[in-house]
Amino acid sequence: MALRRTLAPLFRTQLTIACRQQQHRAQSVAILGAPFFKGQKRRGVEHGPKAIRDAGLVGRLSSLDYPVHDFGDLNFQDLDKDEHFMHVPFPRTVGRANQLLSSAVSRAVGAGHTCVMLGGDHSLAIGSVEGHAQQCPNLCLIWVDAHADINTPLTSPSGNLHGQSVAFLLKELRDKMPDIPGFSWMKPFLSSTDLVYIGLRDVDPGEHYILKNLGIQYFTMRDIDRLGIHRVMEVTFDHLLARKQRPIHLSFDIDAFDPSLAPATGTPVNGGLTYREGIYITEEIHNTGLLSVMDLVEVNPALGSNREAVEATAGLAVDVIASSLGQTREGAHVAFQEIPSPTADTEQLRL
Repeated sequence: MALRRTLAPLFRTQLTIACRQQQHRAQSVAILGAPFFKGQKRRGVEHGPKAIRDAGLVGRLSSLDYPVHDFGDLNFQDLDKDEHFMHVPFPRTVGRANQLLSSAVSRAVGAGHTCVMLGGDHSLAIGSVEGHAQQCPNLCLIWVDAHADINTPLTSPSGNLHGQSVAFLLKELRDKMPDIPGFSWMKPFLSSTDLVYIGLRDVDPGEHYILKNLGIQYFTMRDIDRLGIHRVMEVTFDHLLARKQRPIHLSFDIDAFDPSLAPATGTPVNGGLTYREGIYITEEIHNTGLLSVMDLVEVNPALGSNREAVEATAGLAVDVIASSLGQTREGAHVAFQEIPSPTADTEQLRL
């Protein structure tokens, strides 16, 4: 036992170094679809991965010169008996789905890929971040969302687990979380200082108390209006990366955008990110060179008022993912070594 305690810090150090080295050489993308909806009550979000692929995701990423490995969709099994825990619906089903996703994300990161997880509802971030942490225990988390998703079962108005994802991850909330069936496989591993929120504008009373009590760094839409998105990203990186470079997990809920841009989602809130603000966030994260895993969740094709609304939301999701992985607003261009000069042949063509 003493030897195990002695070797554990060394193992964690080696794992951290390996993850950092892997991140600098990661030249491929793994796409994992997670067609899952039982972290909330509105059907349709399980079709989000297909909608995002249909909007041209693989082709867009391939145009960025990444080898793209689409591993398809995970197969989530419903449990015949999954009684409520307190007022939390489907706890065992959500727990099992996240355990499966955790293993898949861990394998993808361990194989050297930058992993893109397509949701599905935001409860899936529990497994996505946990699987990432298996390979990169020193990761930091940027949560872009209209909602804080940091309720516990004791503070949640709805009981829906997609609004409790972050609470499962934080060590400071360990003694505030009851033993929820289906989640015995995971323990909290993030500190409150490892997390930054961007885009908040619909925060429950219990969540507000948790954010303030734990001193979590967050930026509401008012803060973005006041500071500007450039300053928000400067403070975000100073908070997370000033002391050491470490892998970034980006968890991006499409409802962070204003509903005029992303109407096909389950919990839209007016006054969200503009297109330029959202893309600036992802461009800046890409520019760090530290993005290791990203989630894109809560695209719900069933909630679009028409086909155009669904296509707009899914297309926006593709833009977010592509800009996180290097697409720039300057465009992708063939490399020129020098400015071409006219030749006799070109002069002849002019005649």
